[in-house]
Amino acid sequence: MRTFTRLAILLLCFIVSGSIAQNINPDLLSKQWKAQWVTVPNEPNNGYGVYHFRKSVTLPTKPAKFVIHVSADNRYKLYVNEKLVSMGPARGDTYYWNYETIDIAPYLEAGKNTVAALVWNDGDTRPEAQISERTAFILQGDTEKEEILNTNNTWKGTRNKAYAPLTGVGYSAYYVAGPGEMMDMHQNIKDWAANSFNDSQWLQTKKVDNGNPKGIANAFGWMLVPSSIPQMELKTQRLASLRITKGFTAPTGFPASKTTVTIAANTTASMLLDQSFLTNAYLTLNMSGGDKAGISFTYCESPMVNAGNTYRMVKPNRNDVDGYKFVGRKDSIIADGSANQSFTTLAFRTYRYILVNITTKDQPLTIDDIYGTYTGFPFKLNAKIQTGNPETQQIMDIGWRTARSCAVETYFDCPYYEQLQYIGDGRIQALISYYNTGDDRLARNALNLIDHSRIAEGITLSRHPSYSPQIISTFSLWYISMLHDYWMYRNDPKFVKDKLDGVRQVLAFFGKYQQANGSLKNLPYWTFVDWVDTKGWDFGQPPKDRDGNSAMLDMQLLCTYRQAAEMEAKLGMPAYAQMYTTKAAQLKLTIQKNYWDAAKGLYADTKEKATWSQHTNALAILSGVATGTTAAALSKKLENDTSLVKSTIYFKYYVHQAMVKGGLGDDYMSWLDIWRNNIKMGLTTWAEISDLEHNRSDCHAWGASPNIEFFRTVLGIDSYAPGFSKIKIEPHLGKMENVSGEMPHPNGTVAVNYAKTGAKWNISINLPIKTDGVLVWKGKSYYLKGGVNKLVI
Repeated sequence: MRTFTRLAILLLCFIVSGSIAQNINPDLLSKQWKAQWVTVPNEPNNGYGVYHFRKSVTLPTKPAKFVIHVSADNRYKLYVNEKLVSMGPARGDTYYWNYETIDIAPYLEAGKNTVAALVWNDGDTRPEAQISERTAFILQGDTEKEEILNTNNTWKGTRNKAYAPLTGVGYSAYYVAGPGEMMDMHQNIKDWAANSFNDSQWLQTKKVDNGNPKGIANAFGWMLVPSSIPQMELKTQRLASLRITKGFTAPTGFPASKTTVTIAANTTASMLLDQSFLTNAYLTLNMSGGDKAGISFTYCESPMVNAGNTYRMVKPNRNDVDGYKFVGRKDSIIADGSANQSFTTLAFRTYRYILVNITTKDQPLTIDDIYGTYTGFPFKLNAKIQTGNPETQQIMDIGWRTARSCAVETYFDCPYYEQLQYIGDGRIQALISYYNTGDDRLARNALNLIDHSRIAEGITLSRHPSYSPQIISTFSLWYISMLHDYWMYRNDPKFVKDKLDGVRQVLAFFGKYQQANGSLKNLPYWTFVDWVDTKGWDFGQPPKDRDGNSAMLDMQLLCTYRQAAEMEAKLGMPAYAQMYTTKAAQLKLTIQKNYWDAAKGLYADTKEKATWSQHTNALAILSGVATGTTAAALSKKLENDTSLVKSTIYFKYYVHQAMVKGGLGDDYMSWLDIWRNNIKMGLTTWAEISDLEHNRSDCHAWGASPNIEFFRTVLGIDSYAPGFSKIKIEPHLGKMENVSGEMPHPNGTVAVNYAKTGAKWNISINLPIKTDGVLVWKGKSYYLKGGVNKLVI
């Protein structure tokens, strides 16, 4: 395999596979597969290893349709006649193990055809998000004609001993996104997917299990389910520029265009490549010669500088490179001296910068090409806003890049360090998907995975999939809020109704820790709210009083009871709706009694009234404890009171919502200083927290909330009934006098235009046909019909 290209054909295949996923042979959903899970004999079950599997068949004619289903543990890349046609499996757990469905007919020919798979197991170094049983591969034909490719002992396999894992990022950090690769080209198996390859020395594969669709066996091994998401996008992405070179002279145009570079024999050289923005991509290096030369790639979000010791790093302006360190995840290659050597990473890498270090021996090394192949969930941006201010578009663009970088087979908290689907992050990411794309497939997948993660106590895990269980109890409440969001913004009531039993279990868990007055006491597990480390906070957990009570936890529970009551009243059981409504009423009275300080006009973080925060007072508004003039006064304090503990970029989502609810929405564009500071510091995605010199993630989609609020707050477009069946338009334009935009809706598109001429506003609002709504303008309501509405106010 020389390159990772032919992407147009590849993407066509992925589109085809997505369209047939709902037309799987029903027998494969309810009966044991004829295909077997297979592995290479005499290799470890769970250790690190990279394996090749292949089978050649002869077809009398080119088929019009040839559908197969494929999966592996840990991961696979599937090739048909050397063309990459599928990657996966989409991450899940062993109780819901995904397989991909692909029509490979476009890649088959009359005569001999070879289907080959690259399968790897990262062993103990696997990503935290990778759940695993053991190394194995399975391929099942959809009907009898395709069963010629079923995996069994007619397949052959071997281990590629060229690979070894490289772990860590070179400094102290919570890094769990998987290893880099050490590859010795002298041991690499070349052209292994070609028809002409001689596999006579490979072993017959060995059965390790039957192919069992979920529910038909005893839940041992992999419970197979069809993947609910499409294949990931792949797109060639040239590296933009060369920032630093040592030990060689780079030709003009390198690396932005395909240009040959030669490193002389017995030379130590290095180069710093700059993508110009953070990305997720598979790196490909094509090279010739350079026997025994060592080439390493260090993938970096940014330059770094030591802060007191080697293991504590901070980040300067992300555009500055001179004099700084570049440390991070690594790949390393030893060249074998031959022509046409090629290396492509097994998994994608996250980087803006790549530091390439090269040491040649007695033979010069020629780099024929180096480039990336971008990957991510195939979202399409279907929203736009025009304010006349380029900054708005810049913030929108960076937010979109951040959201896309944190969305692959699941939502990610961050692509570089963890690649874990956390609920707190996922709620905001899902709303970005609704508002910017109208594509809810990844959100639905996230809600399913989180629902699957519930433990016997009733609470969900904080993140899933994850092979190490972690519980953030507050995130289980945000899961219910995330489900409520889905109910309000997507027209899929059955999906939500099916999740209500899980909602009841989560709330039953919290009910065990409520005192007689409804207040939560000593709520277990990690009660994370925001990355705040000021007085009273403990590793992101809010202050608690001596009795273990916290205003923030009580207020979040109150929000959740109200949302659960709304869903139960419409979709579930009236008894639960009444119970949650009663619990919410009691809790509201308790919160008011315990935490309100009339003299300060604020809600305290605890009954002891020792600390005060934006978080508590924002949740007071959002939970409905504070209403009317009290909410309006609190909003002004959230905006102006510098004595309050400030939220970070993540919790600004809730603080801004509260201030809008309190009547300050016209000020929204003035609340974006954190994002402006990110831009000034050279970030091309939004950082994890507000401290821009921190040594953690430069890409956290929980900070991309402006991509929601530009539409919900500024343009004013919001759901006014479950399923977005009615639309509320309540713009907050501030000082802007000519603003327009549009966003996707389950029934079409919502488009608005606001233009001020003199003292009058010319307003055009286009709603999807058969979807009505209301315009709220300066406190007055105007009925809106489906289609075009024009008003002069």
